Amino acid sequence: MAGKKKNDRHVEGDEVIRVPLPDRSKGQLFGVIEQALGAGWMDVRCEDGKVRRCRIPGKLKRRMWMRVGDVVIVQPWPVQSDERGDIVYRYTRTQVDWLLRKGKITQDFLSGGELLF
Repeated sequence: MAGKKKNDRHVEGDEVIRVPLPDRSKGQLFGVIEQALGAGWMDVRCEDGKVRRCRIPGKLKRRMWMRVGDVVIVQPWPVQSDERGDIVYRYTRTQVDWLLRKGKITQDFLSGGELLF
């Protein structure tokens, strides 16, 4: 028997959200890919204003292509947390539009400015 589809929804207030958001308790951040370095590494500008060298884990590398300008969720490493991290998720264009409409990210953040919370 085939496995069940993983439930990817969570509730925020009265609204059901199907777009994964960064888990702040784990230190995850929004980021925008600035440069592809090769061998599964990217330079990502994070919402805290730092540029981190992030790697794409194997399970994402084989499944999902990443390009410059993509919005991603970054999980900073416990060691060198200001310099390195892992890319946990890549948003589609539709999901980015939803994040913009709901105010989770700003157009300024996407175009190169800093995101202030």
